Amino acid sequence: MIKTAIFGKLGGLVLVLILLLVGLGQITDLVNERQGQRSLAVQSVGKSLAGSQTLLGPLLQRACTEEWTVTVDKKTTTERREFKRYAAPTVLNVNGTNQLESRSRGLHATQVFTLKSNISAQWENLESLKGGAERANSQIKCEPATMLLAVSDARGIRLANVKINGAAQTVQSDTLNPTYQRGIHVRLAENTDFSAHFDAQIDLELLGTERFSVVPLGSATQINLTSNWPHPSFDGQFLPSERKITDKGFEASWRVSSLASTAQQDVMKQRRLCVSSESISEGLESANEPASTGCVETLGVAFIDPINTYSLSNRATKYGLLFIALTFVAVGLFEFMKSLRVHPIQYFLVGAAISIFFLLLVSLSEHFSFATAYAIASSACALLLAYYASHMLGSWKRGLPFGFGIAMLYGLLYVLLQLEQTALVVGAIALFIVLAAVMGLTRKVDWYAKLKPAAASDSKMPAPITE
Repeated sequence: MIKTAIFGKLGGLVLVLILLLVGLGQITDLVNERQGQRSLAVQSVGKSLAGSQTLLGPLLQRACTEEWTVTVDKKTTTERREFKRYAAPTVLNVNGTNQLESRSRGLHATQVFTLKSNISAQWENLESLKGGAERANSQIKCEPATMLLAVSDARGIRLANVKINGAAQTVQSDTLNPTYQRGIHVRLAENTDFSAHFDAQIDLELLGTERFSVVPLGSATQINLTSNWPHPSFDGQFLPSERKITDKGFEASWRVSSLASTAQQDVMKQRRLCVSSESISEGLESANEPASTGCVETLGVAFIDPINTYSLSNRATKYGLLFIALTFVAVGLFEFMKSLRVHPIQYFLVGAAISIFFLLLVSLSEHFSFATAYAIASSACALLLAYYASHMLGSWKRGLPFGFGIAMLYGLLYVLLQLEQTALVVGAIALFIVLAAVMGLTRKVDWYAKLKPAAASDSKMPAPITE
């Protein structure tokens, strides 16, 4: 009889756990759905303003045509080929200040940046722009050279002032390049001396969302970037040589040599200018992929939001089963140590209150800050469980410590959500402490003796009456 009761109780608890797991799964799906809606909102802001930006240039280019005659069977024809010549800068310096502000679309917000930069580039000479004949006795005609500055989304260009060798230039839209089509260009004078030193200065104001990167196009590239965003995520093929991150923002510097980068070769081969990883779904390569996939090498920074409510809520729901298991252990200890009887339905209600916390957290965080939403949801659930446990366990003296323990669990979860690098070790230590506490509280329990009274009472029950 005692075995039947134990197995019946265990079966009921297993059924309760299955139902609660189904509920947690539904909540997790809801969080993922809301996170998908946020991604759509972010893309909508990018379509209305400008998306993630990748900067390439300045780059000098020149379109040329080579013509030659071919005689076949006394018939003379003229053939031609069209080609472009490119000149990457010997020295490229980019100094920029990036200011971010939040833009919302409904309930969802994303980070929009405004980059104010000064770009300076020097060429020792422009000999590489001279047309190279591939046929004997051919004629080469070249158009005036142009200087281009390409970006991922030209809608973000707010200002572009260009000086060449100290003289202000007329800036025109488009790049006149078949691969890097979005951006600006400047036409060089026809009498430009290709054997002389060449210098360019560009003041650029650029708008974008979530991510900014640069192609290290120079033989020696130096990039200095400052921002008011305190949570940068540096990516691309090169990390900063120096960086300083504070609560007020960050400063970062990159120094890249063409000896370590294939950016110049990638551009000469007209490989694509890649955008952020969010665009993979649209068929574009990620900026973190190597150049062998068809992308130009880049370096940059993503302006991620570490307190993204849906990411934090998704992380929180992963602890749901652990919360329920620890709560059931606490209830089971009270039940066993104090010789109480707790029905599986009561276990289910306690587990349901734990699960509803995550739903409250998601819904409230859409209208309040994550910390405020967490405080409201956890306080409400802890108070509810303390009230219910005082009746379930038969005393306020038992219910209040139970509610306090639940509050401590919520506090621990909040700490784990704020930690990124040390969340695993802190969580493991906390579980070890909980296990040690349970073992300490039950170290003197004679488990067989605890079961004997129940067995004895079962043996003294009167035999069933039979006719």
